[in-house]
Amino acid sequence: MAKKGLGKGLDALFFEENTDSGVHELKLTEVMPNKNQPRKAFDEEKLRVLADSVKEHGLIQPIVVRKTDDGYVIVAGERRWRAAKLAGLKKIPALVKDYDDLAVKEVALIENLQREDLNPIEEAMGYRSLMDEYNLTQEEISARLGKSRSAIANSVRLLALDDFTRDKLISEEITEGHARCALSVPEGVVREFFVNRIIQEGLNVRQAELLAKDLAKTPSPKSDKQKNTAYRLELERISKGLEQYLGTKVKLSGTGKKGKIEIEYYGNRDLERILELIGRRQ
Repeated sequence: MAKKGLGKGLDALFFEENTDSGVHELKLTEVMPNKNQPRKAFDEEKLRVLADSVKEHGLIQPIVVRKTDDGYVIVAGERRWRAAKLAGLKKIPALVKDYDDLAVKEVALIENLQREDLNPIEEAMGYRSLMDEYNLTQEEISARLGKSRSAIANSVRLLALDDFTRDKLISEEITEGHARCALSVPEGVVREFFVNRIIQEGLNVRQAELLAKDLAKTPSPKSDKQKNTAYRLELERISKGLEQYLGTKVKLSGTGKKGKIEIEYYGNRDLERILELIGRRQ
């Protein structure tokens, strides 16, 4: 396949003048999803909304498929295919293209990236797949997909994240900028403390960078001394949250087995106020 157009958009790729095939009406049972599709998660509610639209207006834009011995494999348009199934369609309009494996992966990435359908980890896995399976460099991927080399490099770095931080990134509780900051923080309890601080205090990326510099000096909690350091950081986080809620100074001390909470109050009225707040949390 000619490599032109991959970074210029889907229209340039699918509807070029020398297209090898027009639109076909294929049975839904003949069409299969691509097991190497970079997008792994599909929002069920959004699919139902699209399915309702398909029921009313039909499928306006054809999907793109490749012919195989067993039928047709989706190159682009799996979300539309899923919605068509939910809508009860028996056939689906499709462009049949003669793509090789590399082109299929490139087109799938382009479609999802242009529609912003991939979460940051899925995007990074797509780039990594092009690098590992087809020996493409980041510069080559940049040229093919129309993305800067630095953007691809920063994306791939996210694959070094631990599962806890990945989950917070995928759920959009932190941004890609926050996640890259987390890579400089020791993995484990210290990094979890870092990520939780970002979420609970609403830190921007610059604030997260400053916090990461401080925490980068904290070793991963492998020895008892290091575990105590991580535990102290967690107590600090909890005490700050209590101080904000109670409106007074709170001190936590102890170990993982037992400890002490000290809450300052100033007079009987202040004590009654604090006790009332504590009672609301029960």
